[in-house]
Amino acid sequence: MTPDLDLKQYLERQRLIVEKSLEAALPENEGPEARVVEAMRYSLFAGGKRLRPILCLAAAEAVGGEIAAAMPAACALEMIHTYSLIHDDLPAMDDDDLRRGKPTSHVVFGEAIAILAGDGLLTEAFVLLSDYHTLLPERALKLIGVIGRAASYRGMVGGQVVDMLSQNKPADLETVQQMHSRKTAALISAAAESGALAGGGTDDQVEALARYGRAIGLAFQIADDILDIEGHTEVLGKTAGSDVARGKVTYPAAVGLEGSREAARKQVDHALAALERFDHKADPLRALASYIITRKK
Repeated sequence: MTPDLDLKQYLERQRLIVEKSLEAALPENEGPEARVVEAMRYSLFAGGKRLRPILCLAAAEAVGGEIAAAMPAACALEMIHTYSLIHDDLPAMDDDDLRRGKPTSHVVFGEAIAILAGDGLLTEAFVLLSDYHTLLPERALKLIGVIGRAASYRGMVGGQVVDMLSQNKPADLETVQQMHSRKTAALISAAAESGALAGGGTDDQVEALARYGRAIGLAFQIADDILDIEGHTEVLGKTAGSDVARGKVTYPAAVGLEGSREAARKQVDHALAALERFDHKADPLRALASYIITRKK
């Protein structure tokens, strides 16, 4: 890895670029739909690491592309991620009152507007993707398919179903892996894969970055499971200990804390192995892989 890469500075620089593009993609609105746009913006700009869009941009650069070509996908991924948080927090789902250190959408705007805000963000993501004039049509369609499948019942929606149906049941590793691979890893993998597509990557490069994304996606969720036990609410920005309180199936519940740490480390190793064919332009991806299991929130 490039010795002079300062990951903290890199993440902040990329986050600001993403924030500016999100502002342009979802400006304030004064029409009859102003209330739902306000709710969409409330959750979209409530903070967050912007990990998925940053991964998307980093993957585009890793294959020699420009971040401008990946920006529509990056913004769409963050909108989809935010929609999933709004819906996950609803009383019918996880019933959370705190997200990114702020009251959740349904607490501020009511359940109906919160549901519509999530619907609006999911739909607006595909409006962004449909305006992909910088890519050849067949590549743009492939990219849209990658993100769409990750958000569908094959990915996030299916993972949430497994999560809900498994609560208060004995935690087994197969169920936990199936849930995490869909609910979290699918969209993170799509971020890396779509970035590689937008950046003009070859088939081999796209496949390698998809594998990288799946591995760090699993590592990310395992780290989240550990932080739910060992972290603090004021640092996490969400209620610590909520997984245990709801009887959720998690890695620590299935294999213990030390087994979870080892599983996360193995996934990071898999991610780094997927990057072996890439040069220094993939160094941010290498640094991100290690950051994922050492972060505190």
